[in-house]
Amino acid sequence: MAQGDRGVPAAYPGGMARSPLTLAALATAAVPGLDVTHASRLGSSRGRDVDAAVLTSRDGRHLVIRVPRTEPAEAEQSADLVALRALSDGVRSRLPFAVPRLVGQTPVGGTRAIVHEFVDGDPVALEAITPGLASSIGRAIAAVHALPTSVVSDVGLPQLRAIDVMRESLATLDRASETGLVPAGLLRRWELASEDQSLWQFTPSVINGGLSAGSFLSIGETVTGVLGWSRLQIADPARDLFWLLGSADAAVPESAFEAYHEARGIHDRELARRAVFAAELEVARWLLHGTTTGSTEITDDAVEMLHALLDRVHRDMTNPLTMEQERPASLTDAHDLAELGAPDSVRLSPASASPASPSPASPGSNGSAATPPTPPTPRD
Repeated sequence: MAQGDRGVPAAYPGGMARSPLTLAALATAAVPGLDVTHASRLGSSRGRDVDAAVLTSRDGRHLVIRVPRTEPAEAEQSADLVALRALSDGVRSRLPFAVPRLVGQTPVGGTRAIVHEFVDGDPVALEAITPGLASSIGRAIAAVHALPTSVVSDVGLPQLRAIDVMRESLATLDRASETGLVPAGLLRRWELASEDQSLWQFTPSVINGGLSAGSFLSIGETVTGVLGWSRLQIADPARDLFWLLGSADAAVPESAFEAYHEARGIHDRELARRAVFAAELEVARWLLHGTTTGSTEITDDAVEMLHALLDRVHRDMTNPLTMEQERPASLTDAHDLAELGAPDSVRLSPASASPASPSPASPGSNGSAATPPTPPTPRD
């Protein structure tokens, strides 16, 4: 069997990554009869909390094996498995892209290795998204939001009403305010938005809940796959769209939102405003993560981002969030945070937000076990 990356020890005392050869051996234990002919590392092992490799079998199949290296990563993997099982063949037939399909799993070192089918496509980077690809992304997100709510409710995943989403935003705002680190102008801006009843008049839908550019695979200007389903739930559709506002090309979010509305056939008049609000609150969540974990580096970074945001919106303090205003520079930072994954420790638990939501211990819930983000790349 060929190995794509040699010289890495099989075990990982002290956090060292497993080699593709070791992962291939685990895959043969997870999938009876699997004969691996080639294995190569998937992504970089440096700074990652999951060991992963792409495998080629003798019968021509391409598979991916993943083994979590941390408890939060294991919790996220477990939630992802619940969501993937909820996406039955019938549900997948409604989606214009591929979703990873579980092939097998095996216990290893107190956790488990999972093997799923390889989804073809190139990873998407925000700065590389064209208006054409943005349209495909908009249609892909619309397809997810058009799924029947029973996909989520039947397996006990979180279900948030519009009022629950509003309360979650208010809880974030209140906690951020208590730090004393959020500029007064931003607090007022967010208070005005939260008090605008028209903003919260929407119909919750099935959402992925954790989308960012890195969630998508594409060939050319067509989305071929969507990865990462651990936050599948019923909630605000804007949650899946806000990260697009971080593009430096205004035509990208415009194309995505236009294609989204056209595909859904339902015009959510306040969707864009809620997306802007969600993007700005993502920076507040980053601040809360810093203060909660006692990280001066994260806290200082979040404060810098908040002041950059304030500088861009100070001329629009008395006007509710609009898409017509100059886009805040910190929306790009908010996209970076979405890539990292918002820390659930600074979110309102869906269980406390809605009577219909499962308990915090239920599989797939956005509890405290989800992977917290790491500091974003320092800006120049």
